[in-house]
Parts: sequence; structure tokens; C-alpha cells
Amino acid sequence: MSPTALAIAFPLIVTLCYAGLCVISPFGNCRKCRGFGYALKTDRRGRLRPGKTCRRCHGDRKRIRVGRHLFNVAARLHRDGTR
Repeated sequence: MSPTALAIAFPLIVTLCYAGLCVISPFGNCRKCRGFGYALKTDRRGRLRPGKTCRRCHGDRKRIRVGRHLFNVAARLHRDGTR
């Protein structure tokens, strides 16, 4: 495979895989709390304890993926434009 074809095919494959991931699983773990829903803190003995509720996801533990958000915006724009 020539380098030019490889340079074209690789980003296309990565994009299609990410689009498939957004279709199969539109929500991912929150990046700030890593899907716990709260910040982890340690007590005086060094044991992990739940801290405050995550400010980004509000304890829901999930966030919408960027690709799915862009798809939702495009679908909403198309739907509103064709009414």
C-alpha cells in the first residue's frame, strides 16, 4: 500500500470507528470523576471515601460523547430547517 493511500485510509478508518462507537454507545464515562459520580478523597487512615458530588456530571456518572453531540445538533438543525 502506498504512503499516500495509507495517509488517506487511516484517518477515514479511525473516523468510521468513532462514528460506530457513538452509535452503539452514545454516552461515555465522565472525564472528571472517571465515572464514579463523586470525587474520591482519603480519610486520616488513607482509606478512600466518597467526596463531593461531581460538578461536571452532577453525579450522573455519564456524559454525551462529542461525536454524538455533533450528530444531535446536525439532526436538530435539519429537522428545524425542513419544517
